[in-house]
Amino acid sequence: MTDVPVDSGASARAAAPEGLSLAEEEELRSELAKVEEEIGTLRQVLAAKERHCGELKRKLGLTPLDGLKQNLSKSWHDVQVSNAYVKTSEKLGEWNDKVTQSDLYLSASSTLEDWNEKLTQSEAYKKTQETLSQAGQKTSAALSNVGSVISRKLGDMSSYSIRHSISMPAMRNSATFKSFEDRVGTIKANGLSDM
Repeated sequence: MTDVPVDSGASARAAAPEGLSLAEEEELRSELAKVEEEIGTLRQVLAAKERHCGELKRKLGLTPLDGLKQNLSKSWHDVQVSNAYVKTSEKLGEWNDKVTQSDLYLSASSTLEDWNEKLTQSEAYKKTQETLSQAGQKTSAALSNVGSVISRKLGDMSSYSIRHSISMPAMRNSATFKSFEDRVGTIKANGLSDM
């Protein structure tokens, strides 16, 4: 490693730009130092103001989302009143008027209206529309009937199953059923004696 001498002044500075005297350079460096110091002070003041602003917003119950909404709303308003937006809107309006008033547009629009009228008045269209309408009604009715039948069958099955399973001798003789009967009997006996 080699030692590099550190010069404390003149050689460490960049060469003075041409046309500046040494006194002018010193004056500019002094002014630069003052401006940089002012910038630092302003940053500290700004940070303090931002903290204070945040505290006030918190006390008022304003959330960052409220601030974002307000900023977006203001920005959108600024865009809408800007010269570029207004001029663009006017130009697009003019172009729209020119296009919708042009012979080509009017002719195409008229032709499409004629085709639409002919299509909707055709027998094939009317039959298709009628068929689809009837199919929709029949499908709806069929699904409604199927739902009713399934619901009724499930109701019938559940009441039949419970009646059937209770009356089955095999179940009556099971240990679980006997235990259940004993508990119900005990509850009845205790309940009747309390009355």
